[in-house]
Amino acid sequence: MEGLLALIQQYGLLVYLLLFGYCALKSGWLPLFAAYAASTGALDVSFVALAAFMGGYLGDELRFAIARAYGAAWLEKPGRLGRLFKTASELAERHGTAYIFLYRYPKGLRTIGALPVGLTAISWRRFSVLNGCSALLWVIVLVGGGYIFGATFDALGVENLTALSLLFLCVFLVTLYRLWNKTAEVKAHQE
Repeated sequence: MEGLLALIQQYGLLVYLLLFGYCALKSGWLPLFAAYAASTGALDVSFVALAAFMGGYLGDELRFAIARAYGAAWLEKPGRLGRLFKTASELAERHGTAYIFLYRYPKGLRTIGALPVGLTAISWRRFSVLNGCSALLWVIVLVGGGYIFGATFDALGVENLTALSLLFLCVFLVTLYRLWNKTAEVKAHQE
């Protein structure tokens, strides 16, 4: 571990850029690990927090913009894919604020999380404010947690973090499944 921390300290600027790129694409555990490295003095915690926030915020802004620009075509696709996009946009329309705050946490969902929101009628301004608040909360949880609990981090082990991430994914998927079915039922009753 000492060698890894020395390597991180040597390539500090590159580490911050990689953290920014990682957070723009996904929401795994790297901000937590970077905060742990900051707690040892290998990185600056304020730059870790800034890189994680900017990556998380700007990545979702880009996905929202892509969905806003090309989403109408996705909704009109025939077959299952079109129905999938239509149902996802209806769920995001109905539970938009809560959804924006929740999709960052489960493993694998952040990569596409902002797309359904871009398919809704939510204004870009409202999305940007909620996205910024959600990204800030995410940074506080992950970077703050990694920095504050850095001393006990080694004892947790990667396997436990993976299990916790899978638990979050399962809770999110069960909730999404229930909301999906409820939306389908309401839609069926309206027809």
